[in-house]
Amino acid sequence: MAAGEAALGRTADRLFSLSGLFAVYKPKGPTSAGVLNQLRERLLAEAGVQTNENKRNKVLKMGHGGTLDSAAAGVLVVGIGKGTKMLKTMLTGSKKYTAIGLLGKATDTLDATGRITEEKPYDQITKGDLENVLQKFTGDIMQVPPLYSALKKDGERLSTLMKRGEPVEAKPARPVKVYSISLQQFQPPLFTLDVECGGGFYVRSLVSDIGKELSTCATMQELTRTKQGPFTLEEHALYEDKWTIDEIARSLEHCTSLLPGEPSHKKLKTENPGETAVSCE
Repeated sequence: MAAGEAALGRTADRLFSLSGLFAVYKPKGPTSAGVLNQLRERLLAEAGVQTNENKRNKVLKMGHGGTLDSAAAGVLVVGIGKGTKMLKTMLTGSKKYTAIGLLGKATDTLDATGRITEEKPYDQITKGDLENVLQKFTGDIMQVPPLYSALKKDGERLSTLMKRGEPVEAKPARPVKVYSISLQQFQPPLFTLDVECGGGFYVRSLVSDIGKELSTCATMQELTRTKQGPFTLEEHALYEDKWTIDEIARSLEHCTSLLPGEPSHKKLKTENPGETAVSCE
């Protein structure tokens, strides 16, 4: 028994010594905060650390570097230990997405989870029409964020207020940066885009705006974040079967080389990085 306890103690020590940034795969369904909580629970259980739900974040400090919608999947950057202070860089860095849009239908949430609010014909739209429109959304543009979003009013998320049926005014258009958009597939009514953008950009709004520009309407069917800062889905995102202390330690070591030098992190403090919600989707 004593040997087992000692081994658990060493595992716990190793867990609490972890520090830095790594990436996990967030599946469709759970919230970004939900994925983070699940990861934290898994690690504390492996280390044999028992604590109640309210104290888990104090026992093991973790945060994520930018909310992904529940319906979206892909790269979620996680900070652990002192790494939580480095998460702010993830909110402003570039991100890449693959999005599938649906022509001819609009929803109140701008994605497939919402209620259909409008239907319009789309048969007249060609691949060339769509490619030409994409040029208008490249570069420094103005974008109105969705009403159903993690942006906040009086400390509450707009999406929470909307679900309660409270009146919510659209946030004003704000400047966002789009590095590139390319059309990958066009099989009406579906079209697939690859998008690289800066912080604060909503792909749902882009798909909706593209529909309006084509004199129809459009809603986003699927969204996958394929890159956030230097972290890519293919190379760096740990799937759930790799959520172990050993795998995360290896990932932290591997990911250190992707990040800028230590001095640039000292001023990047965030109060509660896991709750920050100013990034894409």
